[in-house]
Amino acid sequence: MNKHLKHCTLATAIAGICLTASVSHGASHREAPYITEIPKVDASDFYMFRSYETGREDYVTMIANYLPLQDAYGGPNYFDLDSDAIYEIHIDNDGNAQEDITFQFKFTDVKTDLQLDVGESGATKSVSVPLKNIGAIGPGAMDTDNVQVRQEYEITVIRGDRRTGMHETVMNSTTGTTTFRKPLDNIGGKSFTDYQAYSDAHIFSMAIPGCTVDGKVFVGQRKEAFAVNLGEIFDLVNTNPLGARDGEGAGDLADKNVTSLAMEVPTACLTGDAATSNDDPVIGAWTTASVRQARVINPEPMANDQGATVEGGAWAQVSRLGMPLVNEVVIGLKDKDAFNASEPMNDGQFIDYVTHPTLPELVEILFGVTAPNNFPRQDLVTAFLTGVPAVNMPVGGTASEMLRLNPAIAATDAASQSDLGVLAGDNAGFPNGRRPIDDTVDISLRVAMGVLADAADAPDGQLDYTDGVQLDASELQTTFPYLATPLAGSPN
Repeated sequence: MNKHLKHCTLATAIAGICLTASVSHGASHREAPYITEIPKVDASDFYMFRSYETGREDYVTMIANYLPLQDAYGGPNYFDLDSDAIYEIHIDNDGNAQEDITFQFKFTDVKTDLQLDVGESGATKSVSVPLKNIGAIGPGAMDTDNVQVRQEYEITVIRGDRRTGMHETVMNSTTGTTTFRKPLDNIGGKSFTDYQAYSDAHIFSMAIPGCTVDGKVFVGQRKEAFAVNLGEIFDLVNTNPLGARDGEGAGDLADKNVTSLAMEVPTACLTGDAATSNDDPVIGAWTTASVRQARVINPEPMANDQGATVEGGAWAQVSRLGMPLVNEVVIGLKDKDAFNASEPMNDGQFIDYVTHPTLPELVEILFGVTAPNNFPRQDLVTAFLTGVPAVNMPVGGTASEMLRLNPAIAATDAASQSDLGVLAGDNAGFPNGRRPIDDTVDISLRVAMGVLADAADAPDGQLDYTDGVQLDASELQTTFPYLATPLAGSPN
């Protein structure tokens, strides 16, 4: 079969499959079955908070983390994002559980076939090298002559429905182009003499259509900031939930990196009419990733230059993340893929998992404490589906799962933040949005066990439940993009 016929055969296969294909779905720290097969689109954490960097109080920072559990030494390919996917951050600014603004990220692989002349003098052959780079990289964003594969991305802002709404291109104000560069991952000290300077060179100003003030964007590898005992939690909570906080260090993710899509957007660009009226400034947000409905494995990627797969068809959502831990410890195993294929406006189909949760019952069985009995659990509906009254509950909002932020509440400076957020009187923290320091595991565990319920219904609801770990605030930056420089692959 000649090369042209092979191209046609693959294209025909795609066309046929697109008519009938169905796709399974999942997201967040490997907790849904299908996402384990496509980790590049696995959304692990989503942060949204009023910026607390000095002089940036009129901005909201959003950080969508993907591709979790990265070992710093994971070469030679490391952890590029999927150029056949789209990554999106959705904003609901009128409380109806539907996106009003979407920021869509689309990645492109930029490849340079780097070769070395190998052989005896006069009879050498130019041979492609097996490593991602053949020399030093940085410190400038453009210093990539020694790199074989890197990534660029474009950002589209969509107003209205994510697929049918008005699409406009976000401009890179730093370079005057429509493209942004993603830094290479932190390969190690020999490839980068100053990785932090190199990654900082990839913080770009962005001009968002419809906004009068520029925002900022950074997409790249960061040190994981989610403090959790993953292994112990999923081993039937194999830790003491009433023990000391920080009793077991930084948790199972302390030596991991992650890839962040970080944006700092002027608040007035997100809040809709409330930007001027201030009647209801609460915004909701969630992040998703989508892939094409059909994928055909290419049996001869070298022969036809189309790569290992050929993608086609409409976009199908395969990850969704708003509030932390919902799909990990709230949604039943059989519905995890379905949850991540869904949209907030249809969350009524999952209501039993919130009003009649199983996690408190498991904790009761395992540790002898008493689970709340105030069914249906309206306290959990408030925490996860509507927002907290007088804090971040939108006026007339539709109950749905997403991260909600009231940007009218002043940011707490980094040195004064409580990692227990609203439970500790720090209303600028979780569940009013989510900052990197917020210990969402401990907060969510305490809420699940009834800290917001009437004491008569939750006799053990005021206990200090914990998974035993806390994030050291010194690991975070106090300036955008807030998450720390990633761990280096070498030396280690």
